[in-house]
Amino acid sequence: MKQRDENYMLVRHCVEASNVDEHSFVVDPLKIRHVTVKAGKIEDMSSFIDPATHLNLDFEIHKADRCIISEKLEKGAKVRFSDQGFAFAAVPKASFQHHGYVDYTQRLLDMRESIKKIRESRKQEGNMD
Repeated sequence: MKQRDENYMLVRHCVEASNVDEHSFVVDPLKIRHVTVKAGKIEDMSSFIDPATHLNLDFEIHKADRCIISEKLEKGAKVRFSDQGFAFAAVPKASFQHHGYVDYTQRLLDMRESIKKIRESRKQEGNMD
């Protein structure tokens, strides 16, 4: 099995259960966040998604078309599971619009660097007595 480095993170789109309708559709897609999950709970999260990248018909490679569901959108909140893994909610097709070109590579690099800095500062804070 390949060993992952300590900075590896699997980032997922996440929505709070109160923002999911009875047919498992996201009600307000502007209230989706990126999260990391550890031991069935939200370990860390970003601010709300940017519609220019996540709800953009002109930018197909990173659409927020489905999200894992959490009890709350806060650190430590439990995520929901189905028989096959995470429970998901779909984002309705009507939520997507044309927003034009986005330099997603630069945005992704900036986001990953920001998360890395936050984690490093938390490690330093934890080492202070």
